[in-house]
Amino acid sequence: FDILMEKERLLLEHSGTMNVTNFTSEPSVLIKYKSFTEKMLISFPLGVITLLTTLLNCAVIVAICTTKKLHQPANYLICSLAVTDFLVAILVMPLSIIYITMETWSLGYIICEAWLSLDMTCCTCSILHLCVIALDRYWAITNAIEYAQKRTAKRAAIMIMTVWAISVLISMPPLFWRHSYSTNNLTQCTIEHDHILYTVYSTFGAFYIPLTLILILYYRIYHAAKTLYQKRGSSRHLSNRSNDSQNSTAHCRLTQTFCVSDFSMSDPTMEFDKLNATIRVPPFVAEMDETSEKNQISSSRERKAARILGLILGAFVICWLPFFIKELLVGLRFVDPSAEISDFLTWLGYVNSLINPLLYTSFNEDFKFAFKKLVRCK
Repeated sequence: FDILMEKERLLLEHSGTMNVTNFTSEPSVLIKYKSFTEKMLISFPLGVITLLTTLLNCAVIVAICTTKKLHQPANYLICSLAVTDFLVAILVMPLSIIYITMETWSLGYIICEAWLSLDMTCCTCSILHLCVIALDRYWAITNAIEYAQKRTAKRAAIMIMTVWAISVLISMPPLFWRHSYSTNNLTQCTIEHDHILYTVYSTFGAFYIPLTLILILYYRIYHAAKTLYQKRGSSRHLSNRSNDSQNSTAHCRLTQTFCVSDFSMSDPTMEFDKLNATIRVPPFVAEMDETSEKNQISSSRERKAARILGLILGAFVICWLPFFIKELLVGLRFVDPSAEISDFLTWLGYVNSLINPLLYTSFNEDFKFAFKKLVRCK
């Protein structure tokens, strides 16, 4: 019996030694640094995204500032969105590339705090800009004549300042409880999820509530446009423009509503406003000859409207929804994703800042003309 007990003791000691050995050697197995080739394969496409985001948003800003025809309240919202996305490109993306490729944070505590705060503020502000742009378009199409009188530069400035104020209120609270790290020991710079209530507050304030509002607004915009298309299909259209274009333009400017002849809105929903103007300014009209032609035009415009709105909503949801689902689940302690997954979802959100200047300007002829002037350096 004593011999058996001795053997069991030796076996336990041997097992304990093996466990200790495995435990001490585990970190060396788990820690795997990227090779130079891997770092280049990661940093190069991220660098291209950053450069394109910078150039496209800068082009939108310059186009609006230098083109008098684009000096309109709706375009000021587009310009402010471009400024926000430009800040994401020059202040947030480059440091993210450095952090991902270096695999450790070596820029100190102060820069870390500044970077995280700018990241949250600018990205939240970009999302909220999409919300106020949708709200502006909704008012423009559902209450065109009255809102045309209220759609001023002052109103646009108030909307922009409100967006920035809300963004700061959402992103700044962590500065009051985030513990200070020693600059010598700081190796990671990530958003902490140790306050569940703040995680819920920030994710809903920065994304889920704006997403809900955007979906409702664009749903109503589409149905309002569809109704206007159907009305136009059963009513009369503008005629004798060659003889009465000056009178028509004067009438439109006098009533501060939209005209087909001098329409220069930058909205992708510009067709909606054109249609609204056509219905609300009926002095010079004549009957369409064929009902089938009316239905075909109406159906074509409905499809175009659906396609444009689908692109706007699809890009926004695809870019940001995965990130905010991850943030909410991490804050609620449901998942613990790897650094690679977190970085991928973060940059998927950053890509929205690249897509915004394309979606919100490429459907407008005035912007196209302004961009051509910039390319030709005229």
